[in-house]
Amino acid sequence: MMNSTIKFLIFFFSVTTAQPLKGQNQLIFSDQRLAVVYPIIQKFKNIISADPLGITKTWVGPNICNYTGFYCESPPDNSSAIALASIDFNGFQLSALTLDGFLDQLPDIAIFHANSNNFGGTLSPKIANLFYLYELDISNNQFSGPFPSPILGMNSLNILDIRFNSFTGSIPPQLFTKDQLDALFINNNNFMQMLPDNIAISHVTYLTLANNRFFGPIPHSISKILSSLSEILLLNNLLTGCLPYEIGFLNEAVVFDAGNNRLTGPLPFSLGCLENIEMLNFAGNQMYGMVPDVICALENLANLSLSDNYFTGFGPICLRLIENGVLDLRNNCIPGFPFQRSIAECVAFFAYPRYCPHMASYTYIPCWLSNFKTPSLDLPELAP
Repeated sequence: MMNSTIKFLIFFFSVTTAQPLKGQNQLIFSDQRLAVVYPIIQKFKNIISADPLGITKTWVGPNICNYTGFYCESPPDNSSAIALASIDFNGFQLSALTLDGFLDQLPDIAIFHANSNNFGGTLSPKIANLFYLYELDISNNQFSGPFPSPILGMNSLNILDIRFNSFTGSIPPQLFTKDQLDALFINNNNFMQMLPDNIAISHVTYLTLANNRFFGPIPHSISKILSSLSEILLLNNLLTGCLPYEIGFLNEAVVFDAGNNRLTGPLPFSLGCLENIEMLNFAGNQMYGMVPDVICALENLANLSLSDNYFTGFGPICLRLIENGVLDLRNNCIPGFPFQRSIAECVAFFAYPRYCPHMASYTYIPCWLSNFKTPSLDLPELAP
């Protein structure tokens, strides 16, 4: 009797466990490449702990190309094949402890966007084997730990967006020497290091370093380091020291924002050479001196923010910008001007000697301006 019962149970469990496998074998995929990623997707689906929008309800059956967030194309190595080429999870609010075992197992993936979810953990070293991946966006998630070093081995990557996470430590210098990298968004993390000075040999067009903990001075090589950028965002860091004369050679800059740092010294007249600049922000620093009219005369300037510093005066051209709402000089040390710091604050600040190196360079204009001229300046070590 006991042997019969055992044989029945063995037969029952073998039949019931075999049914799902039989059903899975009946799935018909439009391409073998899709059959390969199907179990990977289903495994990832099972570890998703929150799906408030019901996205994963569509991740059923062999038609992977119709899953919400999944997109198929022909892979570069076979124009007649169909493969999972891109994923767009932006704003899906999915939660999972890790992307390991999912992203790193998608051999044909070219674009992966996962902005504004609740993914965490680290990135697997195996992502370096994703030979087609050229856009990686994991911004606004819960990733932490050091900079994901496997990214350094990705030779196809053009766009990297890891902003609004909790990465810490320093950024490997090799990142800034990757010639194929066009856009690098690393703002709003907790990176702490001196401002990198080796971006010069990179071809980065878009770079945001804001809202981290970069410290030290802005390097004199800035005219080479950031020469190709139209937006230079250094705000909300721990930068110190005086502005370098070479900042006036950032000819492509439309926005230069270094607000809320610890910068000091006067504004260099060379800023008047930023012919494309529309927004210039040095608010929330420890800068002082006169606001040069040559800067206020910039033709495209729409916003000049110098509040919360220790400036002591301005010229007639700057007055027009104040009247037009372009120039903000609130909370400075300008005698007789409204909304300024208290006398006690200003006296306390100027009680200590203030000095910047290469002081002669601050009144030098390195470009031709019909209304402003300065004598020639021999600064070979500062030349761009």
